[in-house]
Amino acid sequence: MPKANNFLHAKYSRSDPGDRAKYLSFESGAPPLSPAWRDALGLLGARMWDAGVRAVVLVYGSYLGADLFGAGRLDEVGGLKRGYSRGIPGLESLLAALRPNDYQRSSQDPSCQPPYANDDTSKAKLDNLLRDKGNFSEEYVNGLRDGLSQTHAMPFTVQRYLWSSRHHHPGRMEGALALLHELSLLKTDKGLQVDDRILIVAHGHAGQLPALLSNLMAPGESSVRETVFETLAYFYEQQETPSATVQHLQELDRLLAENQFATWPSLDVVTLGTPIRYGWDTDGPGKLLHVVNHRPIRQDGKRWLAKMELPQIVMEMPMASGGDYVHQLAVAGTDAVPASPWEVELDQALRENLEPYDGFERWLECARRVTRCPNDGQCLLIDYHDATGGDPDKHLFGHACYTRLDTMLFQTSHIVETLYGA
Repeated sequence: MPKANNFLHAKYSRSDPGDRAKYLSFESGAPPLSPAWRDALGLLGARMWDAGVRAVVLVYGSYLGADLFGAGRLDEVGGLKRGYSRGIPGLESLLAALRPNDYQRSSQDPSCQPPYANDDTSKAKLDNLLRDKGNFSEEYVNGLRDGLSQTHAMPFTVQRYLWSSRHHHPGRMEGALALLHELSLLKTDKGLQVDDRILIVAHGHAGQLPALLSNLMAPGESSVRETVFETLAYFYEQQETPSATVQHLQELDRLLAENQFATWPSLDVVTLGTPIRYGWDTDGPGKLLHVVNHRPIRQDGKRWLAKMELPQIVMEMPMASGGDYVHQLAVAGTDAVPASPWEVELDQALRENLEPYDGFERWLECARRVTRCPNDGQCLLIDYHDATGGDPDKHLFGHACYTRLDTMLFQTSHIVETLYGA
């Protein structure tokens, strides 16, 4: 992607990313929360502090009650529930695997479903149900904060932001604007200056929020941004109940008009298993890194690509044989179906500017590109060794490993080394 991306969609390139990608194998290291573990995090914290990092924001959602793979849109545009296999062996079985299933429902609390609120009650409920499985738990946040702050009189600010997990264009746009508001509050509360840095670590679909923000916050004029603003304003003004999104949109408009982002701290972004969708405007964020659970199982030596062969992938997915299948398959063309008619209209209006790959055939085309590394930023392709048999509830098709307490030290060490030097 060029620096001035202007809301262009990411490309699905099969080319070797070269030195932008690094291949790693997970090593457990010191036991979580042990003195040695905290000491190791303390050394990483010192390196981050020297680089100007003053705050870490963990952005996440939840798969409970959500359409994790975005199969709803595929069914809607392709009539797939009517049994259209398009003559491709194994395709029906693959699509069945993508649809929401029992592992995404909580028998203990059926009310757990989008939209999630960024409040203590929602976070505590998810902590109780999921612990650290695809969830940045309070224990994870406290462990990271205490560890990074080991060598400093001033503790690191580490906080988590739970987004609504509404996996469609209106939901992600609302989430991006709400995240910007959260960052603005953090900047003001901590008195962060232009030489400071905020590290945003976003898990899964939550990584789409900073991708959108990079385009929304980009300096200079943007005809597409103006169109997006007008579209959002038009639809939200039709609602009888005032929406916080309108206030957040006005806040962004003011920050752009006053060129306030020029005085903001740098926003470094790390995505964890975020499916490749929106392109990144690299004038927006500071440093950019993508971490993907990836296990090279191809036979052609192209270790930077995932593997998608039908019908074999249907058998490989439940075992997470090739790594993170949410990252691999929840690409352009997938989405949850908006719940209300006006959101359906807004989704369509936004799609005209944000999604050039709509339709079942376009999704299949993108998925078959099996791209792991996005166009911009650096990429860590890590084998997390999480293939634990055929129960997706254990590993979420290879998508749960990033938020585990026992992977924090290894993952953080390589993030810090990549972004801020050894």
